[in-house]
Amino acid sequence: MCLEQARAWIKQAASVSVLTGAGISAESGIPTFRDAAGLWKQFRPEDLATPQAFARNPNLVWEWYDWRRSLISQAQPNTGHLALAEIERRASCFTLITQNVDGLHQRAGSHNVLEVHGSIWKLRCTKCHREWKDQTVPLKLPPRCECGAIARPGVVWFGEGLPKGVWSSAEKATMACDVFLVVGTSAVVYPAAGLIDLVRESGARIIEVNTAKTAVSDNVDCTLIGPAGEMLPKLLNHVLSRPA
Repeated sequence: MCLEQARAWIKQAASVSVLTGAGISAESGIPTFRDAAGLWKQFRPEDLATPQAFARNPNLVWEWYDWRRSLISQAQPNTGHLALAEIERRASCFTLITQNVDGLHQRAGSHNVLEVHGSIWKLRCTKCHREWKDQTVPLKLPPRCECGAIARPGVVWFGEGLPKGVWSSAEKATMACDVFLVVGTSAVVYPAAGLIDLVRESGARIIEVNTAKTAVSDNVDCTLIGPAGEMLPKLLNHVLSRPA
């Protein structure tokens, strides 16, 4: 019954916004940070994903990020990613807000994507602050800007603020939508998780898709338990083929 109602809400919505987290990428073989086999079980965040860590040992940080880039480059968008791209094609207004840095949504065909935690495929100069895209795998370490200064990964590290323009657009899309999908996120990482509070205030319908209940499951309109790659195509009532 919940699935049928969720389908109807999405079909009737003039505007759909989505928040995705690590869970949808995990289905493509990219490790998450917080599960039993997550990346933070092997590494401490303060050793690899803070400005202080980079200042202390940029080579170590870059070796880890280069390994992650290599891992992500071998992953493919799954049917969950493809379903969201299909929802975008059908919706009058659609915004995809992602906490993921892997770029799999864009590779699946999504266009209006807000990367609130940045992109692992972008580099940023530590001196002139120029930012550029580089999908070379592996990188020559440490990578440098054309000005000669060392570059850093174009992601948001612990202790850093989210990019203001991107975050402002995410808030606006959240408050303006009729249906808000929460996909593959633990809903405990702020400020991104705070978007769910904004949706509640606006009165939009909230549909959660996750493999297990989360901190927000009791406060949404519909929770669909299962992998995004299975549940999102069901929302469309449409069969999607996995990428070759």
